[in-house]
Amino acid sequence: MVDIIKKNNVEDVDIEYIHKKSRSEFIKLSGKKILITGAGGFLGFYFVKSVIAWNNKYPKKSIHVSALSSFRNGVPGWMNFFKNRKDLVIIKNNISKYSLSQDLVFDYIIHAASIASPTFYRLYPIETINANVQGLYKIVEYMVLRKKTQYPVRGLLVFSSSEIYGDPTDGNIPTPETYRGNVSCTGPRACYDESKRFCETLCVNYAQVHNLPIKVARPFNNYGPGMKITDGRVIADFSKNILENKNIVMFSDGSPSRTFCYVADSIIGYFKILVKGENGEAYNIGVEKPEMSMKKLAEKMVEIGRRNFGYKGKIVTQKSKDKNYLTDNPNRRCPVIDKAKRELGYDPEISLTEGLQKVLSWYKNTYYKD
Repeated sequence: MVDIIKKNNVEDVDIEYIHKKSRSEFIKLSGKKILITGAGGFLGFYFVKSVIAWNNKYPKKSIHVSALSSFRNGVPGWMNFFKNRKDLVIIKNNISKYSLSQDLVFDYIIHAASIASPTFYRLYPIETINANVQGLYKIVEYMVLRKKTQYPVRGLLVFSSSEIYGDPTDGNIPTPETYRGNVSCTGPRACYDESKRFCETLCVNYAQVHNLPIKVARPFNNYGPGMKITDGRVIADFSKNILENKNIVMFSDGSPSRTFCYVADSIIGYFKILVKGENGEAYNIGVEKPEMSMKKLAEKMVEIGRRNFGYKGKIVTQKSKDKNYLTDNPNRRCPVIDKAKRELGYDPEISLTEGLQKVLSWYKNTYYKD
C-alpha cells in the first residue's frame, strides 16, 4: 500500500474506495438535498469531499449538500476551495442556534455536530451537551413539521458513540448493541456519554411516536484524514510525536485497549445506515480486531515511523497534569458488528497497519510539507 500512497493522494484513494463500496447508497442519494451538521469536523471532511467527488464524476446524479458548522476557527481551507460550487452551501452557525424553519427542504440529514475529543469535551461540558441535545431536538422537531408537507425528510442519521457503553465488563467485550452500559452520570466524561445516551432515547421515541426515519450510529474509535493533528485523541497525538521526531508520551501504563477503524471504512458504514438502516435502530460501526493496548499501538506506530518516516524517538511514560485524565476512561473497547454486517452489508477491509500508514502520510503532507 505504501507504493500506492506515493503515487496517489491518500484522499483520492480513500474516496474512490468509498464510492466503490457505497455505490448503491450514493445512487439512492442522487438528486437529493442533504444537510450535514458538524461538516467542518473530522467526519464532515470525508462526508463533504466524497459527495463533491461523486458530483464531479456523475454530474447528472449530483447530490446537493448544505454544510453546517460553527467553524470556530474559520471555514477550513479545504472547504473554502469549494465555496463557489452550486452543489454546496456553507452555513456558518451552531446547530443549537440555527433557524431550521419548515420552509427549508432537506431530503436527508446527517447530524454529526459534536465535541467528540475527550480533551475538549471535558473543557467545554455545557457546549458539548447543547450540541448533542439541543441540536438534535431542533432537528427532530423540524422533521415532525416536514412530515406534514409534500417533502418529508427521508432519513436522519444521528451520531451517538461507543462511549454510551461506558466501561463494559469483560463479559461484555466484544460489545453488542444490546448491552445497556456501565456509565457514570456525574464523572468528567458524563457530559458527553450521558448526553449521547439521552440522544438515543430521544431518537427512539420520536421514531416510534411520530413514525420518523431516524437511525443511529455508534462509532468505535474512528481515525484518519480530516482529524486535526491537535485533536487530542491518541492516534493524532502519536502521529504528531512521530512527525516532529519527538518521544511518544503515554499518560497511562499502556494497558487500556481499543480497536481502531479507519475513516474510509467508517464513512461507508454511515452512508449505509443513512440509506438502509432500520428506523429507530442503532448500529455499531468499527472493527472487531485487532484489539490493541495503547502500549502495543505506540510500538506499532514507532515501527512504521522508523521504517517510513525517519523516526528516531522512543516511548516514554509520564503522569498527566490533568488529575481527571484517566477518570472513567474505559479499560477496553471492542464492538460486535454482526448487526451492521447482516442488515447493511457493512464490511470494513482496511487493516490497522495500512490505516496508520495512510494517516501518517496524510498528516505529513498536510501539516509537515518541506
